[in-house]
Amino acid sequence: MPRPKKPASPFRYFNSSPEIIRLVVMMYVRFPLSLRNVEDLLSERGIDICHETVRHWWNRFGPLFAADVKRQRISRMRGFRQWKWHLDEVYVKINGEMHYLWRAVDQEGEILESYVTKRRDKKAALRFLRKAMKRHGQVERIVTDGLKSYPAAMRDLGNLDRQEVGRWKNNRVENSHQPFRRRERAMLRFRQMKSLQKFASLHANLHNHFDSQRHLVDRQTYKSARSAALAEWQNLMA
Repeated sequence: MPRPKKPASPFRYFNSSPEIIRLVVMMYVRFPLSLRNVEDLLSERGIDICHETVRHWWNRFGPLFAADVKRQRISRMRGFRQWKWHLDEVYVKINGEMHYLWRAVDQEGEILESYVTKRRDKKAALRFLRKAMKRHGQVERIVTDGLKSYPAAMRDLGNLDRQEVGRWKNNRVENSHQPFRRRERAMLRFRQMKSLQKFASLHANLHNHFDSQRHLVDRQTYKSARSAALAEWQNLMA
């Protein structure tokens, strides 16, 4: 009986080691650094690559790493019910035109879904909610701001009674915008709607992976969680 073939390594056509590629993608996506910042920091470590190589690697390997991280997190959290979502939308300019990045965050601050639209009307809210519920299932409570598109969309979905609206109730998702905003400034904004959607999804998965809620745990617990996250990252696509 023939042996099953091993899946081909995604690094097989690259001269650089997988460890360097993982390091480059992590530095660029996780921290608010420009392409040239990453190039300079790696040069200090004796790694000579061009900033365009950084761009190519995060475009090529970033989605693969993010998908692997997401699969591992879903397998660990299977059976855990998301009992409350926080929804919000933030504006992002692309070539001077206003777009909106919708985000769904759970009660622990984990980013569940990121979705980019040109408008924030009922149609856009409905697409966003259907996308989130298809992937994560139903939810007990949904916290939103006062945007009228949310109740209009939830009325069509039959879960208007699960909506919560109130001052300061949605601080969880408001705070989750901050890392993305810092990253957006370092990238000097986005040029295409497609690239914004790609990077927002990628950034969300990496943020979830390395977010250890350091303000809620002691120093030793945080260090252990950080080491575990780095160890998992170094074994991605192995």
